[in-house]
Amino acid sequence: MKGLILAAGRGSRMGTLTDDRPKCMVEIGGRTLFDRQCAALRAAGCAEIGVVRGWQGRAFDAHPVRKFDNPRWAETNMVRSLECAAEWLAAGPCLVSYADIFYSGTAAATLAAARTPLAVAYDPDWLALWRARFADPLDDAETFKLSPDGALAEIGRKPASLAEVEGQYMGLLKFAREGWTAVAGLLAELAPARADKLDMTSMLGLLLARGVRIGAVAVPGPWGEVDSASDLALYRRWAEA
Repeated sequence: MKGLILAAGRGSRMGTLTDDRPKCMVEIGGRTLFDRQCAALRAAGCAEIGVVRGWQGRAFDAHPVRKFDNPRWAETNMVRSLECAAEWLAAGPCLVSYADIFYSGTAAATLAAARTPLAVAYDPDWLALWRARFADPLDDAETFKLSPDGALAEIGRKPASLAEVEGQYMGLLKFAREGWTAVAGLLAELAPARADKLDMTSMLGLLLARGVRIGAVAVPGPWGEVDSASDLALYRRWAEA
């Protein structure tokens, strides 16, 4: 099992906090997000960690991880960053983490045990966290629905009500070789310009529309998404409490 962190983006909603560093190099409780991610992935059994870098990529030079580069990070979205590590994903299995989240080793290990070729981690108790982050949780939440057998049925749309949100996708995925094969096939059929702008939840939605089964794994907290300077301030207050 390998672990891959997607850290190519600028993190512009963080303001000046990411002027000189990737978003995952901001600290909570004296530890960077990147250090927390690496520790959690290793605790889940990932013998090797890789990072896809772009903005301020030299920040990773001193870290003993495999480096993949997305030279087009400023004009592409996260799925293209994922594609930069295709050789790892084709060899599978691999846990893939967004760079702006933190989570426990137990959460990563729970996802690592998933048996489906492609699976996502989600938080069924998401609402308390979203209420702490937003005046109206529905302003930022996305739909997340499960099929009767517990697999993912819908993701990534704007919800009209809380009933459409059975959990919240965390930005943590598991790919087996067959899972990446399905993604590679999808990307090969898309126009390059569309693939460049494809975000992860839209990719998952397109796979669902093709009939690809995607596992949904409820994982334990604590976890968080650092999408803005206000998010970072919130988590820092919690870490100091």
